[in-house]
Amino acid sequence: READAVLKYLKEQCGAKKTGVVGFSWGGMAVHHLMLKNPQLAAGVSLYGRIIRDSEERYNLLNPTFFIFGEKDHTISFDQVTLLDEKLKQYCKVAYKIKVYPGQVHGFAQLKPEDMKPDDKPYIEEARKDMIDWIKMFV
Repeated sequence: READAVLKYLKEQCGAKKTGVVGFSWGGMAVHHLMLKNPQLAAGVSLYGRIIRDSEERYNLLNPTFFIFGEKDHTISFDQVTLLDEKLKQYCKVAYKIKVYPGQVHGFAQLKPEDMKPDDKPYIEEARKDMIDWIKMFV
């Protein structure tokens, strides 16, 4: 309901013609949910969002969705990411992408510059650029 109210406001009060959504962690799971329920969204990016498990229709995305994961995420196993990819290949009819960033942990793309390790910085910057590029492609 909240998403519907926000989308209505953006369309009616702000003149938005297309809207995308980005979410991190729990918000990434919310993006996955929104991509299953809100056809008016143009695109979404889920960054290390827990994979929805309580719905048999969790692979029937309505909108282009980009899933970003870290290889060493302690909350989402690589097996879960692999299963998501297999099921999306089987059931999804819209554009989607799954990308796993080597050596990265949960929350890696949100780090402040002073918290970035030199070896991780290129992956953080790549994930941020990939996220923006996906939204620009569809919105």
